[in-house]
Amino acid sequence: MGVWESIRIALRALRTNKMRTGLTMLGVVIGVGAVIAMVALGQGAAKRIREQFESMGTNLVVLHAGPPRFRPGGPPVATGPVRSLVPADARVIERKLKDTVAMVAPVCRGSADLKLGNKTWNTSIIGATPEYEFVAKMRVEAGRFHNAQEEKARARVAVIGRTVIEKLTGDRTNDLVGQYILIRRTRFRVIGILKERGAGAFGQDQDDLVIIPCSTAMRRVFNRTWLNEIDLMCRTEKDIPLAMEQLTTLMRQRHKLRPPFPDNDDFHVRSQSQILEASAQSSQTMTALLGGIALVSLIVGGIGIMNIMLVSVTERTREIGIRKAVGATSRHILTQFVVEALVISVMGGLLGIGVGAGGVKLITHFLQWSAIVEPSSVVLAVAVSAAVGMFFGIYPAYRAAKLNPIDALRYE
Repeated sequence: MGVWESIRIALRALRTNKMRTGLTMLGVVIGVGAVIAMVALGQGAAKRIREQFESMGTNLVVLHAGPPRFRPGGPPVATGPVRSLVPADARVIERKLKDTVAMVAPVCRGSADLKLGNKTWNTSIIGATPEYEFVAKMRVEAGRFHNAQEEKARARVAVIGRTVIEKLTGDRTNDLVGQYILIRRTRFRVIGILKERGAGAFGQDQDDLVIIPCSTAMRRVFNRTWLNEIDLMCRTEKDIPLAMEQLTTLMRQRHKLRPPFPDNDDFHVRSQSQILEASAQSSQTMTALLGGIALVSLIVGGIGIMNIMLVSVTERTREIGIRKAVGATSRHILTQFVVEALVISVMGGLLGIGVGAGGVKLITHFLQWSAIVEPSSVVLAVAVSAAVGMFFGIYPAYRAAKLNPIDALRYE
């Protein structure tokens, strides 16, 4: 009996119990669909992270306040408010690292309530010098960015994102340039609107922010004297290692730090490539975790296949005896039942591809998450489903093949 004959017999047997076959296949469908959807979300997040960092340039170095705090697979972060960086540090860096650093942008961050008319909204506030427009590659599509005179005068001017406009006016296409908004009950004149950047790698809205002069943010909004970070744009990508070394030495001297280093550092320096690498590792870990969780449901589906095949062997014991009596070998019986398990798993895998792809489209449409269905993940999911079907179908097939024909014919 050939393979095609085994497939034909398997399909006929499965059609006899359509409901049971469908419910058994459902476990595989869900498993394959979940694997494809989870891996697609992970791949999409990784691509979005890579695009975001590349759009900011590869010659960016960030000096963060606070000692490094490591988290598995992620960049170092500081815990709690750290006040180790001040505007004077940025001025010294700009003066002493001219050979390797082209531009320096001190930054302070926070959140505040905005108000326009009777509408209020809480959003992220970034206080930065005019250089931030070029260092962070911020694009202004209407109006302009604030200038050095406004920075020096602590001017109450703001550049806002489209989401802020939508929350304050109900229409993100409105032009608020020249109008006034309240930031913590202080009037600010809108002088520019940022070009839309859309959702971030993990769904965060990159257009929900307001940028104001750094001096204004520190004195008029946050009432502080310290910075969260200092962003530096190196002259070339090759200058990054030297710039990071010079920056570390300079900060240790300015802050009068003593060994051991980096344990006693009150700052940490990271280049764009290091941040990208750490984020990519974190994304890969998350993708593997999500894929592993989804594989569990695929294994559960395989157990369902084994269970239903054992039931099928019991129900068809007399049929097996007749086949053996007319010349079928144990190998023929083994092949027939393995093929039946494979048919269930492969058909479930193919249906799971559609379910997974459809789920990805729904997620990207309604949640605005980035997701990519890679052909490799589809092939892998179907291959794993076939392997699961074969693995969990071998034991029932082996039991069927070992039945004694005389005992099988006597079975009622």
